[in-house]
Amino acid sequence: MKKSIFSIVFVLFATAVVAQQFDISAEVRPRFENKHGYGTLLETNADGSNFVSQRTRLNFNFKQDKIKLGLSLQNVRVWGDVSTLSSDDNATALHEAWAEAILSDKFSLKFGRQEIVYDDHRIFGNVGWAQQARSHDAMIAKFKISDKSKLDFGFALNADSQSNVDNLYSNAAGYKTFQYAYFNTSSTKVGLSLLFLNNGVEFENSNLNQEVNYSQTIGTRVTYKEGKFSSDFATYFQTGKLRSNSVSASYFTGNIKYKVAANFTFGVGAEYLSGKDMNDASTDVKSFTPLYGTNHKFNGWMDYFYVGNHVGSVGLVDVNAVLAYKKDKFSAKLIPHFFSSAADIYDGQTKMDSNLGTEIDFTLGYKVAKDIQFNAGYSKMYATSSMQVLKGGDRNENNSWAWIMFTFKPKLFSTK
Repeated sequence: MKKSIFSIVFVLFATAVVAQQFDISAEVRPRFENKHGYGTLLETNADGSNFVSQRTRLNFNFKQDKIKLGLSLQNVRVWGDVSTLSSDDNATALHEAWAEAILSDKFSLKFGRQEIVYDDHRIFGNVGWAQQARSHDAMIAKFKISDKSKLDFGFALNADSQSNVDNLYSNAAGYKTFQYAYFNTSSTKVGLSLLFLNNGVEFENSNLNQEVNYSQTIGTRVTYKEGKFSSDFATYFQTGKLRSNSVSASYFTGNIKYKVAANFTFGVGAEYLSGKDMNDASTDVKSFTPLYGTNHKFNGWMDYFYVGNHVGSVGLVDVNAVLAYKKDKFSAKLIPHFFSSAADIYDGQTKMDSNLGTEIDFTLGYKVAKDIQFNAGYSKMYATSSMQVLKGGDRNENNSWAWIMFTFKPKLFSTK
């Protein structure tokens, strides 16, 4: 692996001499975390965890005439997970490796491992908070309709190996194949996006035959901004089939923000993700799934919902507010979330209250230097008995999360 990396770096440096544009940048991001009821309620008298994780990246971007190339080498580790006398080549991988053919001023084709990010990251996002982040093996046809309008068509097809026979895919990527269309247009005040995603998951049916069934996610997002006021609204619906089960789910959100002073912004928002009653014995999928979005960005930073969990559950209603302060190099945010279930919760035969609890998130940031950012945060979950039924654990424990992070992102070289 090391020889391959050095070979790639050498080739890229060699091409810099003739490149119209060649940039090399880096990222080193260590983060300390104290998890004490993160993602789920802590068990009674259990101890939380303390650790430091780190993401290290080396990014190459190349552009010449009709071609663009992007390459991102990434190492993700937890401090101490490897002996001081050993190396861990398996922790280093390609986060991105793509090429884009610029066929005209209005049309290009992008192939390879790449991040796919649209709008507010709700359906497609790069999950940048996670040290490993998310990228897809895909092809995207990109049409520039005008200076303010674009249309993308995406396609992916996954397999576990270069086999000579058709083997059942493990769904390691979360899907066997997808096709999507994304349209975005904007004016001075209004922005509009439309998304259609056809998502295929392979499975073995009751006749022991391989089959791919498709679910569809269809929706729109609208933004509006004028003066000190801004807002966004979105709705998505899911239909089709997930494996052999029928899908019928929905999503709605609305957020408004107002700049109340030179350095203060206040906002309120609400989000609804449909769910399924716990006593519903049908096989129908009624719970909305955000699929490939940056779920950590939504529904509280303690990740009780949709970050590797809560899929197929009772859904969620999230009413929240945000108070943000920003001046010069300093920023801070306070965000309370008031959670409730979108469908009925039962503890045995007893129907529970829909109120799940309240989470308070606080974060601050300081720009230490041009390429150095400091961030820290603290979150606290005040859970109810209904949350305990869903998550297990003990709602009366100190369910909290604290973190400190430095991000170093220098530009190492540029032909500009």
